[in-house]
Amino acid sequence: MKITSNIFKTTSFKSPFFNNFTADALTEILNFHQTVPGYEETPLYSLRDFSSSIGIGKVYVKDESHRFGLNAFKGLGGIYSAAAYLKERHSLEFSTFDELLAQLQDKVPETFVTATDGNHGKGIAWAAQLLNQRALVFMPKNTSKSRVEAIEALGGKVAVTDLNYDDTVRYASNIAHKNNWPVIQDTSWEGYEDIPLKIMQGYSTIISEIKAQLKDDFNELTHVFLQAGVGSFAGAMAASLIQSMDHTNIKIVIVEPENAACLYKSAEHTSGKPQNVSGDLQTMMAGLSCGKPSIQGWSILKDSVEAFIHCSDDISWRGMRKLGRPTGKDEKIISGESGSVTIGSLHEIMTNSDFKNMAEQLGLNKKSCVLLINTEGDTDPENYQRVMHDYNAKS
Repeated sequence: MKITSNIFKTTSFKSPFFNNFTADALTEILNFHQTVPGYEETPLYSLRDFSSSIGIGKVYVKDESHRFGLNAFKGLGGIYSAAAYLKERHSLEFSTFDELLAQLQDKVPETFVTATDGNHGKGIAWAAQLLNQRALVFMPKNTSKSRVEAIEALGGKVAVTDLNYDDTVRYASNIAHKNNWPVIQDTSWEGYEDIPLKIMQGYSTIISEIKAQLKDDFNELTHVFLQAGVGSFAGAMAASLIQSMDHTNIKIVIVEPENAACLYKSAEHTSGKPQNVSGDLQTMMAGLSCGKPSIQGWSILKDSVEAFIHCSDDISWRGMRKLGRPTGKDEKIISGESGSVTIGSLHEIMTNSDFKNMAEQLGLNKKSCVLLINTEGDTDPENYQRVMHDYNAKS
């Protein structure tokens, strides 16, 4: 097992993107999501026996595998960004999903173009299907068959490239530009920021729900571990938490795969600017296999994160098993490779003596109240079964 950390500590909150996650904005986003077909609040579990076993006061897990029947959280950003794009494209006015759908009846369908490792593309295909639009989804090499089939089942047209994720993003963008199709991508770059920001705002409903579920205990949260690919999800969670809590003392810890740690590399760099990681970015954590940070995500994270961590796939294996074979009477949670890496990291930090100093630096102890977000279920069912049953030597 391998974990490497960089205690970065900053509490400046200077990024202008924090202003897109105000209480009023989060309420408006939540209200829209509540009108979308299939909306239900996803469960929040308290892992009492797990937290006791590792010396932590409380550990909460928000389980996004139940979101919209998509087995992952990405539909939140997909439907909100698609609605925002169509609103601007056709000069529409609406507050509910049904009002939007009614106004689209006489409009020519759009072709939404995106690149994905799996979950985002599924969210866009689902949103397009709900809104009677089309989705063209490009996927990187070595994409599992199950991830392709999941998108196709939602009406998306899929093309698997021979490129890595970041190159696939560029390829998809070029195809869209040539055909005058909108790009609905969950990462931003110079000149392409509006839609990625709407996607990030869409994710904020996760925090709005957690605040309602925890009630007075919401402000007792001391730490949040967030998995990161390009950093859009992590940035959205960080900004939403900071803007929603009565204090700004929550410690935010970012976790990435060791071969795709672009945010860790950015944190190390003295310029403060986002840094890219090149190569195949090989990792079991397909949803986090990203080498180029989102401009907006990094802007938020560099101003709010306590520590950046990158780790080996073993940590994710351990996390999948900890959630799928729970301690004591804790709830069983089915978690995929990207969803489980945070609990795997927390467990390793608290139980491996090699990381005693890291735990102390982060202030993780019996008084801590830690939030984790299971971003996906078994989105690669074959690999899930392999991890749960075949990798006994790595347990």
